[in-house]
Amino acid sequence: MSLSLVQSRALLGLDAPAVTVEVHLANGLPSFTLVGLADVEVKEARERVRSAIQNSGLEFPANKRITVNLAPADLPKDSGRFDLPIALGLLAASGQVDGARLAGHEFAGELSLSGELRPVRGALATSLALQARGISTRLVLPPRSAQEAALVPGARVHCAAHLLDVVQQFLPAGGAEPAPGWSCVVPEAVAPLAEHLDLADVKGQAGARRALEIAAAGGHSVLLSGPPGAGKSMLAHRFAGLLPPMTVQEALESAAIASLCGRFAMERWSQRPTCAPHHSASAVALVGGGSPPRPGEISLAHHGVLFLDELPEFPRAALEALREPLETGQITIARAARREEFPARFQLVAAMNPCPCGWRGSQARACRCTPDQVARYQGKLSGPLLDRIDLHVDVPPLPADELMRTAPGERTSDVRERSVRARERALRRQGKANHALQGREIDQQVRLDRAAAAFLQAASARLGWSARSAHRAMKVARTIADLAGCDATGVAHVAEAIQYRRLAV
Repeated sequence: MSLSLVQSRALLGLDAPAVTVEVHLANGLPSFTLVGLADVEVKEARERVRSAIQNSGLEFPANKRITVNLAPADLPKDSGRFDLPIALGLLAASGQVDGARLAGHEFAGELSLSGELRPVRGALATSLALQARGISTRLVLPPRSAQEAALVPGARVHCAAHLLDVVQQFLPAGGAEPAPGWSCVVPEAVAPLAEHLDLADVKGQAGARRALEIAAAGGHSVLLSGPPGAGKSMLAHRFAGLLPPMTVQEALESAAIASLCGRFAMERWSQRPTCAPHHSASAVALVGGGSPPRPGEISLAHHGVLFLDELPEFPRAALEALREPLETGQITIARAARREEFPARFQLVAAMNPCPCGWRGSQARACRCTPDQVARYQGKLSGPLLDRIDLHVDVPPLPADELMRTAPGERTSDVRERSVRARERALRRQGKANHALQGREIDQQVRLDRAAAAFLQAASARLGWSARSAHRAMKVARTIADLAGCDATGVAHVAEAIQYRRLAV
């Protein structure tokens, strides 16, 4: 048969639209034409496929006019994931494999010149998209990609190490023994989580440690402000250890985005990510972009922590792009040709100095910044952005003599136990963390007593808060009450929450 059809999948955002690889062999002037809105790396598959087939001892139809169509024609295709289906289509069209037996399978894999299969980007994202759409199919993938895809419950994944392993499974006779490099992949046992950096390494800083505990319990964002060397970065890098273990669905969503960007590793399975981009990162690097759109750092930090050190040094456009994701937990990237939505439910931990030189308010050194310089530096952070950060915390420096005398702080495991208990209390009550409460839910679930409501109203009027600030203070107060094990939110809880709403700069 001179026409064959092989099924595969493209990758657009977190979706995996079906692609049919159509291969036709005809008499005529020998040629190899590949059509179907293919990117450069897909068009280069012609040379990879030719060499892989020949070096595997198979027959390449070099005397034929070869036409390969990747349908649908208006769907963009990129990466080397179509090498394997194109090779199988050529072999099926030339009668070297049974094209009818390929039905029910979907193939993806990049071919080396020797015929070995190399991993492809986004295998787990593809498998998760198929599960979400209720599509049952057999995926045939290279070894490392197959391990990723098999993490999705119910996925049927086959692993092949070489082109010959796949060919041997679909020979026309059908009686060949399974190839040594072919196997049905079952999910591996999840390895124990690696230990996070311990909060006990941070001496002193009781106020900042308390703020991190509240943030972990309620899912709130934090801004740490203090002079250089006070411990802001140490605190931020230990924050992920305070968060509760990931559920299977959270782990799959987080890993799918990492797989989409080629950054997934099995040893980091079910670990909450901490993304810490440099302050020179652009807005596209933070929120995502490109054509076709790719996720940025905020999506890679989904269900994890986004740590922005030296916050005022980030480009203004990059910081302002964080406003909507902080509110909605997702980012919509619109381009002329395509529109993609990526999840971005992260916890923001930001750090900054109080002034350009960093020593404003410090007893150790004198600040040499003029009032205008301080105002310009602090003015890099807009009011709307600061309004969306729940906890504003001062991190004062610890004197050297006190640093030497102070015993190690409370361990991460002890603080995590309290924060997890408080979060579970909130989940039982309202089905979501406190930071996710919206609109009427705030009034229903915060449960301010009469004295606390009057106190909050007076504080809001005196401090000139917006409605958003008042609501965020209420949610923080609810988290503090959960940590204390209280059903109602009292004056003491509101008073502590108000301390965290003042600007730390």
